[in-house]
Amino acid sequence: MIAEIIAIGSEMLTPHRQDTNSLYLTQGLNDLGVSVAFKTIVGDNRQHLVDAIRIALGRADILICSGGLGPTEDDLTRECTAEALGLELHTDPTTLLTLQQRFVARRMAMPSNNAKQAELLDGATLLPNPNGSAPGQMLDTTVESHRKIVVLLPGPPKELKPLFDEAVKPRLADTLPPRAMAKRLLRMALIPESQVDARTAPIYQKFTDVETTILAGSGEIQLHFICTKPTLEEAQARVDAVTELVEHEMGDDIFSSHGESLEEIVILMLGLHNQTLSVAESCTGGLLSERLTRVPNSSRSFYGGVVVYTNGVKTALTHVPVELIEKHGAVSEEVARALAEGVRVAAGTTLGMSITGIAGPTLMGGADAGKPVGLVYVGLADGEDTQVKQVQIPGDRERVRLWATQHAFELLRRRLQ
Repeated sequence: MIAEIIAIGSEMLTPHRQDTNSLYLTQGLNDLGVSVAFKTIVGDNRQHLVDAIRIALGRADILICSGGLGPTEDDLTRECTAEALGLELHTDPTTLLTLQQRFVARRMAMPSNNAKQAELLDGATLLPNPNGSAPGQMLDTTVESHRKIVVLLPGPPKELKPLFDEAVKPRLADTLPPRAMAKRLLRMALIPESQVDARTAPIYQKFTDVETTILAGSGEIQLHFICTKPTLEEAQARVDAVTELVEHEMGDDIFSSHGESLEEIVILMLGLHNQTLSVAESCTGGLLSERLTRVPNSSRSFYGGVVVYTNGVKTALTHVPVELIEKHGAVSEEVARALAEGVRVAAGTTLGMSITGIAGPTLMGGADAGKPVGLVYVGLADGEDTQVKQVQIPGDRERVRLWATQHAFELLRRRLQ
């Protein structure tokens, strides 16, 4: 059984607003074992909306529309759904009375156009909205001999979310056949997507009942496995089976098998190995520390960091010799080594980490043929051995900064492992 979500409103077709309701609805439907196969955004145009609803009814078992239930001329969801289904609308007297009482309580006269909010699809169940004036409605019907469930919900999240949770979700649970959805997520850093797919496709393609998605971005590859079965035990067994085989193939390249972030894994491993960490960052400007402090209780292992953006601060706070910077330059293996060793001693931690590089061109220059934009050095010191990794990261300033932290975390993870 699959669902489609239609988000209605011309404002979501501008650069200034985005549809967030569909994310919430997707999670709720997944909880019921329902996969969302399509998401559509439609502006406030009658013909476009009628066409979108008809298309959705032709390919999905459940259709949820959000938005367009207000009192104005451009609120067309009720009318367009009725037209697409070939149904009539009728005024629900109880809803109309509730609307009138709402205005009376505010000592206001109800505008005549608010009465359209009491219009109900023939055969639909009214879903009272305690947080707004637009009630939702739910219709269990047949289209060309196929069962279809149609749900209309108001657009404001503060109205949609409680209405879906309290009125729609329980009704769907009661009427749908028992289904359960299991998910697993494997995460890998700094590996080409094509390489991951080449090694894992021969495995996951044999599991035809498990939906597999590969996502790449921000220096990370994610493998998502989803399976729907009559029981959660059956579904979980299938995703666990494919995950186990992929884990065996990819080995230590996988840093997380249950969705944890790279910084969460690093903090966990630091704790398990009774290690503490301090960092000195230049081109990343504190991003490494920010990511570490996203993790709850990270202070048990992460003592702190310094942003050593200028040469003077590198010398003052981490005791990098001036002559070392003059001889090799701030972006160099030698300075990365000195930064890692210096911050470790200054903070009194077992491990010190450094990042120095050229994230982007500046008014002062900073890049040349020998040291181009994207050149980054990552250092890791433990008091006995200092490791320095040189990488060349393509892209703009933000990409270089983010990928530099990925390289730092992955260097630390593999060192701890």
